[in-house]
Formats: sequence, C-alpha cells, structure tokens
Amino acid sequence: MNDIICPNCKKVFKVDEAGFADILKQVRDHQFDEELQKRLKLEEKDKANAIQLAEERLKNSFQEIIAKKELEISGLKSKSQQDLFTQLARKDAEIAEMKSKIDQSETEKKLKVTEAIQKIEKERDALAHDLKTKETEKLLLEKSLKEKFAAELKAKDDLIKFKDEEIAFRKDMKLKLSTKMLGETLEQHCETEFNKLRATAFPLAYFEKDNDSKTGSKGDFIYRENDEAGNEIISIMFEMKNEGDETATKKKNEDFLKELDKDRTEKKCEYAVLVSLLEAESELYNTGIVDMSYKYNKMYIVRPQFFIPIITLLRNAAMTSLKYKAELAQVKNQNIDITNFEEKMNKFKEGFSRNYDLASRKFKEAIDEIDKTIHHLQKTKDALLSSENNLRLANDKAEDLTIKKLTHGNPTMTAKFDALSKNQDQPE
Repeated sequence: MNDIICPNCKKVFKVDEAGFADILKQVRDHQFDEELQKRLKLEEKDKANAIQLAEERLKNSFQEIIAKKELEISGLKSKSQQDLFTQLARKDAEIAEMKSKIDQSETEKKLKVTEAIQKIEKERDALAHDLKTKETEKLLLEKSLKEKFAAELKAKDDLIKFKDEEIAFRKDMKLKLSTKMLGETLEQHCETEFNKLRATAFPLAYFEKDNDSKTGSKGDFIYRENDEAGNEIISIMFEMKNEGDETATKKKNEDFLKELDKDRTEKKCEYAVLVSLLEAESELYNTGIVDMSYKYNKMYIVRPQFFIPIITLLRNAAMTSLKYKAELAQVKNQNIDITNFEEKMNKFKEGFSRNYDLASRKFKEAIDEIDKTIHHLQKTKDALLSSENNLRLANDKAEDLTIKKLTHGNPTMTAKFDALSKNQDQPE
C-alpha cells in the first residue's frame, strides 16, 4: 500500500499498487501532454513571427522598389509619351514578377511550416508510442516477476511443509512405532499382537496371564514353548508397564526389575522381559532392545513395538540350542562325561551372545540412520527458510522497478526525461 497526501486538505489516502500505478500514469500522461502543447505553441509562435518578419521584409522591399520606380517615373515625365508607356509597361511586368515571387515565397513558407508541424507531430506520436510500450513492458515484467516469485514461494512452502511432515514422521517412527491403540491397555495390545501370530508362528506356545499369586506377587504374562518330545524350548516372564499406569508416582523402568526378577525365579522362567512405555524421551530405551543382564540375569527392557521381535529373537536362539539340550539328555542317559556338553553349552552361549550383540548393533545402526535422516531434513528446512529473505529482497527489487531504470543506458529517452524534469521544476 502507498500513502497519498492531498495537497489541499492534507488528508492521507491509502492506495494499492494498481491504483498508485494508474495515478502515476495519469500524471505522467498529463505532464507529457502539457509539455507537448507548450512546445507546439512555441513552434506556432516562432513560425508566425518568422512569417510576419518575412512579410515585413518583402513589404519594405516592395515599397522601396515602388518608390524607386515612382522616382524614375517622375524623372521620365520630360521624355516622350511613347518612352513613358514603354517604361511603365516594363515596370508593370517587373511588379507582376515581384508579386509572383512573393506568392511563391509565401507558398514555400506554408509548405515548410506544414512540414515542421508534421515532423513535430511524428516525434510526439513516436514518444507517446515508446512511452506506452515501456509502460506495457513494465506491467508485463512486474506481472511475470510476481508470478515467478509467487510460484517459487509456494514451492518452497510446500517443500518445507513436506520436510516438517517427514521429520515428524521419523520422530514418531522412532519414538512410537506401534504404541497401544486408543482406549486399549498395553496388556491387551500385547496379547492381541501375539494372538494375531499364534496360529502361524507359535502353534505350540503357551501364552497366558499369570494368575498364580501364591507367593504374594505375579507377573503379567508367561510364555512357554515345548518341543514335540515335551522338552522345554524357552520360557519368558513378561511385565507390561504403561505410561498411564504410574502417572501419580512417575516411576522409572528400573524400579520394576527387582520384582520382575523375583517373579521370574518363582515361576521358573528362563528370561524376564519388561514391556514399557515409561521414560518415553529416553534415548536408551528408544533404541530398541535393552539388555539389563548386567543387573539381573537374562533381563531385557523393550518398547511395545519390539514385543514380538524379542520373543522371536529369544525363541530362535533357544531353537538353535534345542539340539544341545537333546544331546545333554542323551549324555545323561548314557552316563557320558558332561564336560564336553558344558564346553558346547559355553560355545553356544558365546555364539548366542555374539549374535545378540550383532543384533543390538544393527538396531543401534538403524536408529542412528533415522537420527541422521532427521538431522539432514532439519538442515534442508533451515536452508529453505534462509532463502525467504533473498526472495523478499528480489520482490522488493521488482517493486522498485521504474521507467527510468528500464531506460537506463538509452541516451534518447534519458535526455527526454531530463528535459521533462527540468521543465517541471521551472515556475509557470
């Protein structure tokens, strides 16, 4: 918006760009017409003065000639009548010739005046056409630049929005890949997820609520699986802790490990797993499967999205060791030295530990890649936001575009605008 101050009442009016450009064009057209009219009047006045001066000169010359002729006629009165008539006829012929020359000169002057007027009108029309062309070019250029900048700004905004959504998606995938459904407890969620795969992936598994509280405490779920011969493959004690379960006390995950280890021992389970939504912002627990064996033997903490993977991981490892358990039973039946079995078991444990470390590192690498992607997207967003200032400066340059700047380097147009400016500065 531009402010326009009335020269009479001093009131300020708000005018948009289109209105301001229209007012400016009207003022320029009015000034151009006034200047053109002034120049035409000056040319007309100069032509009239030149014609009057030429007429006076011709009139004076004609009067001088007539006076001379009259003197000659008066001097010739003493001559004969025939000579007088002859001289008078000659003088009349000369006078007629002079009148003819005067008429021809007048015609030539009129033609020159007409040619001068036509030349000035052509120059006026050419200047008016050039001015109109420049105005049109300016309007087209302004419109093109505005459309270009608007398209670029929209593209930048769309890209920034896409990056924001991508960053939010990555963070959500990292922190809450598969949290509980609305209105569903964490226990129900885990049980539902297991039941989806029970028939296909765990047909011989036992996965039920721990309802035995004879010892004074109980876990949430017990997972057991035996082979066809009745040998136990794996057993896991599960405890589920939701963020909403302990909102009053705000306990941490480690606060439940001691009780979970006690329940695992009492129910004779090999592993203990805490499925937790507590400490949602913790980088440690958000990385995946956290091994807590340095505090409690065969103890793990996982997020809900790793509930099925931890079962699969421990079960596959146990299935691998099943043949070693079968060999152990055979060795016991045949009274074979158990030393070799212990060596094999230790070898298996080392292999299992190595495989678990590899799996943990893979989880950590995946999370690190997600963090790198988020960081890269954030840098891209910052770069796009920093380009906003450059777009604003480019738009300001487009708004500052004027006819004089467009005609920079054009001596003819520069001289005409300078002359127009000088004439405007001169008092009426």
